[in-house]
Amino acid sequence: MNQPANETIVPRALRVAAAGSWNGAADDSILLDFEGRHRRRIRMTAIAGTEFLLDLPQVVALRHGDVLMLEDGRKIEVVASPEPLTEIRAQTPQALTRLAWHIGNRHLAVQIMPRALRIRADRVIDEMLAGLGARLLPIEAPFDPEGGAYAETEAAAHSAHEHHAHHDHGHHGHPHDHASHDHSGHDHAKHDHGHHGHNHHDHDHDASTCDDPSHHH
Repeated sequence: MNQPANETIVPRALRVAAAGSWNGAADDSILLDFEGRHRRRIRMTAIAGTEFLLDLPQVVALRHGDVLMLEDGRKIEVVASPEPLTEIRAQTPQALTRLAWHIGNRHLAVQIMPRALRIRADRVIDEMLAGLGARLLPIEAPFDPEGGAYAETEAAAHSAHEHHAHHDHGHHGHPHDHASHDHSGHDHAKHDHGHHGHNHHDHDHDASTCDDPSHHH
């Protein structure tokens, strides 16, 4: 694809070094929420102003402390940003296990703490859990759920939902992902998500920036 005349060429981040596996100091850092840490190809601007193109072979679930290795040798550290969460507690371990079962039955990403569970803030789910006897605490914290298909599916679904709710392309100071226009979502026939389910038609604006590994271009 030809580079537009008015678009500055930026270095690419072609691989990820896992937290604890890289040495030295990072050259810059980038603050990303749960959705922002599930991308394949997107232009980003780090905190100190470093511009680069994330260009990975497939979608990767970035974790706090990972480093994006730029092709010019610079390192950009991933920092998980705080976001609205619900911390879930129960009277007994058995009761907490029961709550975890109900969360998993709805295919929601969950972060397991020593004596609690954390999910992304959701009024409908919170009401359901409260009805089951859960003690709920609204917090702001980085969300680092268990890996797997549920976490990736929720990230994709929330990204599509946010695209419909906020169709403003004039954002500054954080990544804007045109690849998130894939509008992928959940199938109501397969998932009981309350208002989480969204079944949309895929209509990528630019196949070269698609971050959905299930698409073949």
